[in-house]
Amino acid sequence: MPKSTWTRHSPSHAVAITAVGTANPIYKQHQRDVVESIATLLNLTSAEKRLLRSVYRATGIGYRYSVLSDFCQTPGNFTFFPNDLTQAFPTTALRMKIYQENALALSLLAIKNCLDQAECSHQSDITHLITVSCTGMYAPGLDIDIVYALQLNSTTKRTCINFMGCYGAFNGLKVADAICRADPNAKVLIVCVELCTLHFQKSKRMDDVISNAIFSDGAGALLIEANPSQRKYFSLKDFYCDLIPNTSQEMAWSISDQGFDIVLSSYVPEVIRSGIAGFSKKLLTRAGCASSAIDFYAIHPGGLKILKACEESLGITKEHNQYAYHVLHQYGNMSSATMIFLLKEIWNDIRHSDHDKTIFSCAFGPGLTLESMLLKIHA
Repeated sequence: MPKSTWTRHSPSHAVAITAVGTANPIYKQHQRDVVESIATLLNLTSAEKRLLRSVYRATGIGYRYSVLSDFCQTPGNFTFFPNDLTQAFPTTALRMKIYQENALALSLLAIKNCLDQAECSHQSDITHLITVSCTGMYAPGLDIDIVYALQLNSTTKRTCINFMGCYGAFNGLKVADAICRADPNAKVLIVCVELCTLHFQKSKRMDDVISNAIFSDGAGALLIEANPSQRKYFSLKDFYCDLIPNTSQEMAWSISDQGFDIVLSSYVPEVIRSGIAGFSKKLLTRAGCASSAIDFYAIHPGGLKILKACEESLGITKEHNQYAYHVLHQYGNMSSATMIFLLKEIWNDIRHSDHDKTIFSCAFGPGLTLESMLLKIHA
């Protein structure tokens, strides 16, 4: 039985999220339109097209974003996918080249959106940089590109968290939390950027059909500080991580010759349904918090079935989980960046009357891994 891991906070000083920013690429697609392009890309029969349309309607997604213009084009006008559909799809090398060409610009948009809201800090104050991504890598990497683009001090301490999937932002936050507790003067910038649509697979396998239908591109940025002096912030209260035994085959992420290949078993929602209640209870018990004290939910919207499984197991309603549905509908699943979009929605929504309320947040990924945290609102 794998051991669970805790981050237990000392009361010495508060560590908090003091600014939140998000960004998307310029190419925005309505789900009902992109399904027709994908049906053509996959050369589907009439029956297969009907099945594909039903899969896309069932996602709960209205819009998705991509750095690729091809999703807004038709064959003959493609610049990424082959215009001759008998040809092979792009190699992993080409996909990584496009990642490198686009990840920095999208990251900078999210960082600007974040730091423009920071009341008491400037980018020159940043002491640490954490980048999170599971959809691309190169070296010298995104972290160094950001240091130069923002003209940060060359001694800025850098950490890269790669290939962890949808829960990657939680690991970024845990690292930032540890840094700020060790050094109360630290100012940590977390950047999650995911270009999921680069890994579109030319496959009729249901795992690929589903992943092609739900994933989207986006970036998010967070500023983390100790002892915040501004009025509005989310303090980090507790983290909890666990592995569900004998489920590693249900969700996986591997590198193939034609991009990164995801495995999403149809059993994932059921696995989460069976484990999330006990998992969340351990977090709340450790934190001395009753489930009735949770006021806001930020559950990673991995898909409609996952959201419904969480609601059934946690005994909450769709209204409690409204932010997840909103982000899923407006943006799709942007892997690790999605969690920052959820926090941004809550950030924009809170009022002074929400002061001292509690946010429960969780996400899931390969392993099968469960990550969670509790945040306290200051407004």
